[in-house]
Amino acid sequence: MRRLLLALPFALLPLVVAHAHAHDEHDHAHGTLAAHEHGVASLNAVIDGNTLELQLTSPAMNLVGFEHAASSDADKAKVAAARQTLEQPLALFGLAQAAGCKEDSQELESPLFGDAAHADDDDDDDADHEHGHEHADVHAHYQLTCASPAKLTQVDLAPLYKTFPATQKINVQLIGPNGQKGVESTPAKAVVAF
Repeated sequence: MRRLLLALPFALLPLVVAHAHAHDEHDHAHGTLAAHEHGVASLNAVIDGNTLELQLTSPAMNLVGFEHAASSDADKAKVAAARQTLEQPLALFGLAQAAGCKEDSQELESPLFGDAAHADDDDDDDADHEHGHEHADVHAHYQLTCASPAKLTQVDLAPLYKTFPATQKINVQLIGPNGQKGVESTPAKAVVAF
């Protein structure tokens, strides 16, 4: 049951991606990108027993201000600073102190971090080159153990918005003891409840 619950948002992802790619041709013709939108990120948050899993996906533009490979010292410093910040999930996601959540593991991936596995983030790479713009996403996956998970009733995304102000909206998928729901978060509406 635990693996099924944790896999649910990720199992639905191919359907979302297939739907997005079905519209990509249409969107490219109209100059917009449905699957990769600057200013917009996505977050999956799953509580199962004492485990909290968080998966954040964001265009690199939201986090470092560009999506090209970092070649200048200034760009390399921005990427290093963003990675260092992303390595501290308890500073980015406001969780109730009473829940007693501690980080167990994390995984950060992006072509900007030199990850070959994500060098082709977008299947429409040729279309990106035609438009003279490459897309790079940052994927962050965190697993935390919470001593009192019943006290974990919400996630405050205000620290994330404050740290990465180019992020204007986060599409959040929550799965917890009260079921599953999707909500849209903004800096003005940064707290999302399970």
